Amino acid sequence: MSFSFHKVTLKKRFPLAISRGIRFDSENLFVRYEKDGYVGWGEGAPGETEGASTADEIRTVLKQFIATGIEGFSIQELYDRASEMRISPCAYAALDTAFWDWKAKKANLPLRQLLGFSRPHTPTSVTIGINSPEVVKNRVPLLLEGTTVQSLKIKLGSPQGIEADKAMFEQVVESTKTYDVKLRVDANGGWDVSQAQHMMKWLAERKVDYIEQPLKEGEEDGLKTLYNGRALPIYVDESCRFSHNIPAFAPYVDGVNMKLMKCGGITEALRIIGTAKAHGLKTMIGCMSESSIAIAAAASLTGGIDHIDLDSHYNLAPDPAVGAPMVEGVTLPLDIPGHGAILKQEYYA
Repeated sequence: MSFSFHKVTLKKRFPLAISRGIRFDSENLFVRYEKDGYVGWGEGAPGETEGASTADEIRTVLKQFIATGIEGFSIQELYDRASEMRISPCAYAALDTAFWDWKAKKANLPLRQLLGFSRPHTPTSVTIGINSPEVVKNRVPLLLEGTTVQSLKIKLGSPQGIEADKAMFEQVVESTKTYDVKLRVDANGGWDVSQAQHMMKWLAERKVDYIEQPLKEGEEDGLKTLYNGRALPIYVDESCRFSHNIPAFAPYVDGVNMKLMKCGGITEALRIIGTAKAHGLKTMIGCMSESSIAIAAAASLTGGIDHIDLDSHYNLAPDPAVGAPMVEGVTLPLDIPGHGAILKQEYYA
């Protein structure tokens, strides 16, 4: 059994602006796990809110975890140990996805089949960040022209207020008239209850599918007010990090969004799916600043998920990995053993 760690800079085509700030290029850590002649790949995307702010920090905590002794333990047992040790989720996601990739390869099955999911079939949304109407006018064709994209997710919650949100969204509507795309909105906690009520009604009148994270993480009590008489289905993202978060707000939302970097990998994502369905909620899966490796791992779950936001690798120039192409709008892992993605050799040879 051996591990190697590879730090790679991910360069974005376009910076992503959300309510909390702007995300530029990032530096991710890739894990190569080899045992019994099979190799599993995993990826960690640092994030301060996820407990590790740099790739170096991820590498340090993973080496410390591996040193505790992992031979002979199940993937679930190791995840639970990492949780008890308070290993940051965005760090442990790299190990967890590498373990699952290895396990599926040893079983000679695509990961989705090992996990019991059907072939992914739901198109992914592609995201446009908070921008001025002028930028939106130029950006939309760059995102959609010549692609099979079927859904666009618009980031709102502008620090400049809801009038700026409205101006940007109106330009999105205008710029997408010649494209057959659905529109979804993610406020990333950028509104208060009153603003969210107003904007949800306004957006519903403009045929938006749903609203994601209208209120800040920690202000979930406001969901009780929003839920009654809501004009749009409500999904929570930042408010739902782990499966045990779900019961507290389940009566006041329509669905939950999981991210591998937020929950610590596939093991906990499976628990989130099960818990959400037990509470009658819809499910969504999203991403951070990730390459095709983390995206392919997440895409292996999407046969059992209602809404898909696995698009960060399409905004890379270049993607240092391969294995999660878009096929007729769907982010589709390759139909080979494992999650289907690998780091390109020039980034680790």
